[in-house]
Amino acid sequence: MSGTEAGDKREQINLAALSVEQLVQIKQEFEQDISNIQDSLQTLYNCKAKYALSKEALESFHPDWKDHQILVPLTSSMYIPGRIKDLDNFILDVGTGYYVEKRSRATFISFQNLESSKDYFKRRIEYVQEQIENIEKIQIQKSRFLSAVNGVIEIKCLKNNAQ
Repeated sequence: MSGTEAGDKREQINLAALSVEQLVQIKQEFEQDISNIQDSLQTLYNCKAKYALSKEALESFHPDWKDHQILVPLTSSMYIPGRIKDLDNFILDVGTGYYVEKRSRATFISFQNLESSKDYFKRRIEYVQEQIENIEKIQIQKSRFLSAVNGVIEIKCLKNNAQ
């Protein structure tokens, strides 16, 4: 595929034609981009872990747990004792401070809600993993370009020192 095709929006830059100052500016921009990407990846990894823990909690749920004693998380490090009173309702944390309540009236429907809740977290984990993979590809591309910029800067500095 040539760089002139309409679908290709990439622009080729001849790094050797740029000054050291321009290269340093590009280097700084890419270092900032890579730092932002790493922050985004960390957020996505945390989100994926949270969904995985929620799915795991649902998978360990047993329909005969009525009046079963549990620890209810108030924060990530503080828990209070509690009891399961209603096996027909689930409250799911769907992210960014939003919760969904799944209700049912019959045991069969409860089982469906439990299964649909598990499926919800499975789909969310898969979606977040896809996003992680896409962003990691971008990070690799930017890291390679940054490495090329560093190489050209080094060569130009060596040439300047040799003169």
